[in-house]
Amino acid sequence: MDSQRTVNDWKVWLLICGLGALSTLAIIPYIVDLLGASMHAAAERAGVSFKALVVIQVVQGIVVIAICSRIGLWAARRAGFVLPILDAIALRAPIPWAGRAALVAVVAGFAGGALDVLLDAFVFVPAKALALNGGQPAAWEGFLASFYGGISEEVIFRLFLLSLVALGLRRLLLGLGAQPLPPALFWTANVIAALAFSLGHLPATAALAPLTTSLVVRALALNGILALLFGALYRRYGLEMAILAHFSADIALHVIPPVLT
Repeated sequence: MDSQRTVNDWKVWLLICGLGALSTLAIIPYIVDLLGASMHAAAERAGVSFKALVVIQVVQGIVVIAICSRIGLWAARRAGFVLPILDAIALRAPIPWAGRAALVAVVAGFAGGALDVLLDAFVFVPAKALALNGGQPAAWEGFLASFYGGISEEVIFRLFLLSLVALGLRRLLLGLGAQPLPPALFWTANVIAALAFSLGHLPATAALAPLTTSLVVRALALNGILALLFGALYRRYGLEMAILAHFSADIALHVIPPVLT
């Protein structure tokens, strides 16, 4: 059983690495469009070409996904989180039917993204006020970038960080047993992962505008709401539904607005 699980985990890891690499490549047009000026400045300061800087960032992104997914798989198995679809693919088994879960993920993710758009427009600084480097990226760029958010960010913040924090809290407070993860510990880990997810978006914001208290609060609120949702779906249905929800939210955030404007 242990050897079978190990082989399966390595296959799942390779699948995640492949998807993560593709999603990292997919976000390049969006990042270059949104942060092109600051990236050119960073390349000049580093004494490298712009293309070399892009290649370095892509390689770094792929390495991060590889490390986070390997550790995350280890932690997820022990903390009780699941990856039913990826496991089935790795085992060449029938893919479990997830129609209801997929519908919940798509509707919840899109609704969460739409809520963020409304909050950004009527409560916080409008998103267009942050687009100081040439305007809002095109819808097709946002569509490609949604794969990065859905896949790579969920691997980093849910599979890796949330699983690891949840496992650590359980072992710290309950010992080394394999008992189920109590709701209080899960939500503590979910909040910690959501906070990290929110703070992780601040560097991109800082590249567009000087950080202020209102912008930090905006990042914590808009990203935190979605992150808590993705964490809940991760626990309820597995990593794949968190990915689908994140992708759907990003469609609402990065594809629909440029289409409508």
